[in-house]
Amino acid sequence: MSLLWSRAALLAALAVFTLLLLAPEVLRPLFLGLVQAGAPAIYDRGSLLELALAHVATVAAAGLVAFLAALALGILVTRHAGEEYMPLARTLANLGQTFPPVAMLAVAVPLVGFGFEPIFIALVAYGLLPIFENTVTGLRGLPPQTIEAAQGMGMSPFRILVAVELPLALPLILAGLRISTIVNISTAAIGSTVGARGLGEVIIAGLSTNNVAFVLQGGILVGLLAILFNQALSALEHRLSRRHGR
Repeated sequence: MSLLWSRAALLAALAVFTLLLLAPEVLRPLFLGLVQAGAPAIYDRGSLLELALAHVATVAAAGLVAFLAALALGILVTRHAGEEYMPLARTLANLGQTFPPVAMLAVAVPLVGFGFEPIFIALVAYGLLPIFENTVTGLRGLPPQTIEAAQGMGMSPFRILVAVELPLALPLILAGLRISTIVNISTAAIGSTVGARGLGEVIIAGLSTNNVAFVLQGGILVGLLAILFNQALSALEHRLSRRHGR
């Protein structure tokens, strides 16, 4: 029964998300009571679909860079030759968590200007830690007998890493990517304060005009986006875990 309710809730969330992006006028009656007379009940300063796509593109670009960087660092410090760099790697991965995103933007804007670049830098820095820690945990937590068996078959260290270690650690690495992505979906909303396109524009427009409907629409879209990405990545993790018996 709980699984049935979970699927029903997910389908409902997907339906609301789709309607807000493709046919927001259908939901106008739900927001009319939240606006003053004469004020628009549906965001009318641009396309919600275009803003959502820009939001996802920003998170995806930053997530890809963070994933590659954190994966490389995680692999480095779990090799015998790179163990000594663990404190430095952990410090770099923690950099984004040390400063609030707003502070990161304040530092980035004078260096790269307004627009996409400052929020991209902030999201990359903010997304490193979960992926790095899960990569290290996943690679260090592999059964020693599995590595010994691969060595006994004459596999090179690189071959063992690519064919044995990474596939077995992948579900845990993806869990780190999922956490990083969910955090950055919400964090990306503040990018609109420095001129980056995204759903934050809807929320800021609502706050600046005292339009609760705009704020709610932006917040709902960001929240549903996070839920849908969480469900998709969780399903992928589960599938990989079952495939590798972990």
